Amino acid sequence: MDVSDSALLATLLREAPIGFAFFGADLCFRRVNQTLARWHGADQAEHIGRLPSQVWPEQLADRAESAIRHVLAEDQPLFESDQPITFPVTPPGAPAATPAVAIHEAPQAARARRDRTDAAAQQIRHWAFSWFPSHDPDGDITGVALIAVDITDRQNSEEAVRRSEERYRSLVQAGAQVVWVTTPTGEIAEDSPEWRWITGQTVEEYQGSGWLDAIHPEDRERVERDWRDCVQTGKVFDSRYRVRTKTGSYRHYDVRAVPIERDGMIVEWVGASTDVTGQREAEEMRGRLTEQLSAAALRTARLQQATSMLAEALTTEQVVEVITEVGRSAIGADRSVVALLDPERLRLRTVTPGGMPDGPAVLSGDIPLDTPSVMTAAILARRPVLVESPDSLRRQFDGVTNVDLFLQHSDERAWVGLPLIAAGAPLGALRFSFTRPRQITEEERVFLEALAGQCALAMERASLFEREHTTAETLQRSLLPDRLPTVPGIVLEASYLPVTRNMEIGGDWYDAFRLPDGKLAVAAGDVMGKGLTAAAGMGRVRNALRALALTDPRPAAVLAGLDRLFVATELEEQVTTVAYLVVDPETGDGMAGNAGHLPPLLLSRDAPPRLDQTEAGTPLGWASPRQQYAFRLPPGNTAVLYSDGLVENRRRGLDAGLDELVAVAAQAPAEVVEDPARLLDYLVERMLTGYEQDDDVTVLVLHMPRRDEAGPARKPAAAAPARRGKA
Repeated sequence: MDVSDSALLATLLREAPIGFAFFGADLCFRRVNQTLARWHGADQAEHIGRLPSQVWPEQLADRAESAIRHVLAEDQPLFESDQPITFPVTPPGAPAATPAVAIHEAPQAARARRDRTDAAAQQIRHWAFSWFPSHDPDGDITGVALIAVDITDRQNSEEAVRRSEERYRSLVQAGAQVVWVTTPTGEIAEDSPEWRWITGQTVEEYQGSGWLDAIHPEDRERVERDWRDCVQTGKVFDSRYRVRTKTGSYRHYDVRAVPIERDGMIVEWVGASTDVTGQREAEEMRGRLTEQLSAAALRTARLQQATSMLAEALTTEQVVEVITEVGRSAIGADRSVVALLDPERLRLRTVTPGGMPDGPAVLSGDIPLDTPSVMTAAILARRPVLVESPDSLRRQFDGVTNVDLFLQHSDERAWVGLPLIAAGAPLGALRFSFTRPRQITEEERVFLEALAGQCALAMERASLFEREHTTAETLQRSLLPDRLPTVPGIVLEASYLPVTRNMEIGGDWYDAFRLPDGKLAVAAGDVMGKGLTAAAGMGRVRNALRALALTDPRPAAVLAGLDRLFVATELEEQVTTVAYLVVDPETGDGMAGNAGHLPPLLLSRDAPPRLDQTEAGTPLGWASPRQQYAFRLPPGNTAVLYSDGLVENRRRGLDAGLDELVAVAAQAPAEVVEDPARLLDYLVERMLTGYEQDDDVTVLVLHMPRRDEAGPARKPAAAAPARRGKA
């Protein structure tokens, strides 16, 4: 053997993952690689010249020496396929085990120490031993070579496969699955006892395509077609069908079959049929319950939506709009009618005459309670009247001569009448009609009764609101001046624009009147709140301001007097603001005072528009010394008093609104600024465009014409009427 061969052999002995050893004829180690030497924590040097019984555990050493003797005697190789060997376990992160035998240690002592190793710190691995005789050049046997291969992983894999197969067989036998196998052409060739136990088929009836005979007739054609298609294309077969049992009933099965391929060819099909009858029945029951719950939830949601919409409805017209929409969306009504009861005249007044069909024998307008109809019947009976078809209508009003005439000229074919009852008294009735026969279910009847109850409450609220609104609006308009005073040297324009969204009356107001000394007093104010309370408070403040001004017109005196009145007569939480000024028509000079109101807008031909920079005082009733300041309106200048509804809304804050008012005024043409009527319209239109008006708007314009101006705006021969916006 040359040097290179010796080096190669040394490398193999040192690095090879398999164990290698060479034993002499005396059974002692001559060579051993590190893999084999590490079996029991010893190194290579500890093995050389020793017998296996001096190094290895007794059981392993006895097998090894027996094998060596056998090979030496027979001169034939010996193979041992599975030799379990116990190894010491080194904890993770710990240093490698020290050699189990020191060079100077006696063999017997070393064996005794190894035998005392804790069994819990050992592991067993499986090795395959191959023993080969070694010969010299003359052919005489000189020793035995050992090659040991670790087959533990292979053993574990084979064991895992065996356990997996056992588990699979146990699951199939214990579960509700039927496993079956077919040939590559899709024919049953192997018996399936589970299938035959379920269907009652014999082996002969089951094999081939006989299994299809147990499929439900409605499913068989589909199943056979899909199965043949999968067999031809090699696609996975997924299906659900019903199988006839031996008792004659049918059960639902989910079926899946996959092709088994070998070398690119399908060698068989393996399928599993799972009984899902219980799951299917549960799904159907769950579906029915879900449908019922969904319908109930939908009706509840619609009723909640209707209740919310009715709660926001302030007028009878708005209530009718909600009822019409709910009738259409919730029960599919083609027409909806609301009628209110006049208890004194014993008649129903239809609020929505358009909801009644045209033609003879159709009742609309005022309907006497003694006239047969679904609405009068519902009021008299105080319960719903459900008419599902024309025949039901004839039976309901048997003996009424105009029923057939009505049916001949109407496209309606089903009707619902519902009484509107609040606090035990009838308010009116609802009428829904359909252009086709319509059966009202019990759930729908409950829904309609609840809807009628909400409608009755909404109609009662709307009636009360409309009465209060009419009273408050009349009061408020009566408290505002019908006409502005005629003042030589000053042009006045005013506008009041009430909010139309919620039809609530507010406390915004303005006033202008001549003082005994010929000067002009002008005021604008705001009583916070809505309704009769705000309107009445506005009237008290306006009248008091006039009385105080006629006694002592100075702004500080007037505001101080209002404070005293406010403390004595008004509620503490009633916030009220006032801007008040006195102007001499001859010179434009005057005095002003402000109790928490917005600053006047000042416009001049010679300077940009600006807000009055004088700091406003506190609202009325708040303890503070009242101040007044000089106010001058030279010829050609204009002052604008206004309420917060002009500059503030839900989308625009007060500061931003004031800035925008100044900017809008700056863009006004000169001819607009010099004409108070055009300026008022310009400011209101520009400030409200793009925003929803959510508060009353009052604007009062004072313009001092230049002496050289001419035109109708400078000729105050008659008092100008105060302009009112429509509610």
